[in-house]
Amino acid sequence: MKRSRKAKIVATLGPASADLQTIRALFEAGADVFRLNFSHGSHAQHQERAEMIRQVERETGRPIAILLDLQGPKLRIGKFADGPVMLAPGDKFRLDLSPEVGGKTRVSMPHPEIFAALQPGTDLLLDDGKIRLLVESCGPDYADTEVVAGGVLSERKGVNVPSVLLPLSALTEKDRADLEFGLTLNIDWVALSFVQRPEDLEELRAIVQGRAGVLAKLEKPAAIESLDAIVAASDAVMVARGDMGVELPAEQVPRIQRRIVRTCREAGKPVIVATQMLESMISSPVPTRAEASDVAAAVYDGADAVMLSAESASGSFPREAVAMMSRIIAEVESDPQYRAGIEATQKTPQASVAGAICLSLRSVANLLELSAVVTYTRSGATSLRAARERPVATVVSVTPDEAIARRLSLVWGVHSVFSGDVVADVPDMVQKACAIAGAQGISSPGQFFAVAAGMPFGQVGSTNFLHIAKA
Repeated sequence: MKRSRKAKIVATLGPASADLQTIRALFEAGADVFRLNFSHGSHAQHQERAEMIRQVERETGRPIAILLDLQGPKLRIGKFADGPVMLAPGDKFRLDLSPEVGGKTRVSMPHPEIFAALQPGTDLLLDDGKIRLLVESCGPDYADTEVVAGGVLSERKGVNVPSVLLPLSALTEKDRADLEFGLTLNIDWVALSFVQRPEDLEELRAIVQGRAGVLAKLEKPAAIESLDAIVAASDAVMVARGDMGVELPAEQVPRIQRRIVRTCREAGKPVIVATQMLESMISSPVPTRAEASDVAAAVYDGADAVMLSAESASGSFPREAVAMMSRIIAEVESDPQYRAGIEATQKTPQASVAGAICLSLRSVANLLELSAVVTYTRSGATSLRAARERPVATVVSVTPDEAIARRLSLVWGVHSVFSGDVVADVPDMVQKACAIAGAQGISSPGQFFAVAAGMPFGQVGSTNFLHIAKA
């Protein structure tokens, strides 16, 4: 099955998409990557869904990536004695470490790391930003605040501290257990929530040990301040607009989204734009015009993938949401202005042999109207470099490593192929590239195609070969 579009779709699985028939339908409608959200569901449920994804993979013969999304640290207030409380602007309200149930004037916040980082004048956001508190005084076990934006506050609501770098690990004990289990499922990507600094990724990478790609979810202002370093330390990035929209003014989110996408494109790292993309399709068979424009804007910017969350996990129209997203992508990519925008925003790669080869590849693809760019890769690096250049032709990524074939399913313009064939020499490589591109329905007799690889064969990170051939 060959997709006619370049940008990819990530679909979250959940109660509405927990059976084989629905997962198969989502893949056929356009899903390239399936997300298992470990904030919800049991290990047994996630294992069952992963097994069904692999069954669809076997049926279709196409590599499918599985993304394990770790919950990360969830900061919440405690419980109230008599139910929700009403906070009005100007009210005084205390947060502290006491385990006692709360009331009209105080509530527990069992997170000493927050109190350790607070200063007078700090904003605290509760319940996805609906309640805003200003810290007037604080200590290691309390914060006395004034209500700036009030409303009804109920127990166990989330806490956000937008302007503070919190001294906590991005990996909780729950995350460690989930990760250990998830790696037994042969997942392909691990998403780390609430990344604040590049060091947050080091611990995750040490545990994963190359068994999956490491993806940083950017949702904290502190992460944006260290954007270049975090992108460099990750294998991929997600623009997680949920908490980002809570901790940053809404008007800043589009600008920051575009900045993240540009930074990732320049670095050659896959980037996903996520959250509330087709939100109304949770309960409606069609999106709003604004939502369609939102998806289109991410595609116009050159994002590798766009993601569905509740739309496919718990909504009433999961298949329709995936199909709609696929149609929006295809419509954007058929617009001549899309190609012009991609070319105008393309940055020159770093001065290296591999960068020069892939830059030449883009020029040749555009000049000769190549039917395909076939990349031979063991680590995925050659295919990532080729995709970074956003060529007009499809990047047919051929690898002997099934895990790499699956992982590359996330990457813009890459048609991933798992092949156990061993390449003997250049003529053999060109012949096999021609056969694979033809068998995949991408290249036809008489058409030009390009082959990019590293020589000597099988040596990781040595992209230094470009060959033009005719099918």
